[in-house]
Amino acid sequence: MLFFISTFEQIYFSIAYKVNIKQIALIMKNIKQFVFISLIAIITLTFSKKTFAHCEIPCGIYEDSLRIELIKEHITTIEKSMQMILKLSNDKTPNYNQIVRWVNNKEDHAKKIQEIVSQYFLHQRIKIVEPENKNSHKKYILHLSLLHELLVYSMKAKQTTDFNYIDKLNISVLDFEEEYFHTHEY
Repeated sequence: MLFFISTFEQIYFSIAYKVNIKQIALIMKNIKQFVFISLIAIITLTFSKKTFAHCEIPCGIYEDSLRIELIKEHITTIEKSMQMILKLSNDKTPNYNQIVRWVNNKEDHAKKIQEIVSQYFLHQRIKIVEPENKNSHKKYILHLSLLHELLVYSMKAKQTTDFNYIDKLNISVLDFEEEYFHTHEY
């Protein structure tokens, strides 16, 4: 390797730079350790699972409309994936590799909807309302119900290629958007 110096080179350095062989060996040991630790860090960071959920600290940085648009985009991607799965499955010689890729894509985007609904809206944006506050509690229950629909329909979209779940997802996200942006007090 690049960092291994032969005995001849160590003697040359010790003569040329008036450094003894023990110092050179210590320097080389430190360089080897640094390289080893750096490689471990790079490998760990490269293969670690990345998460994209918004923080769970009350940071005050919210972009609710962006999350709604992301959900809509994920629904469109799930629909496209379903179309491609069905198209490729009906080919005379199905390309199973591509089918699997579209299935994985469909499931990834359904999971992303679930993450946005759960991690962003349910955990952070929808505040618990006591039943005594009747009007606010009614809105709270409606928001929970609509978000629950999104979670369930996303799960169903993972399990099938039934376009009815795309319709249900679209209706649920539009209903939630209407209720949340026009009637919430958060």
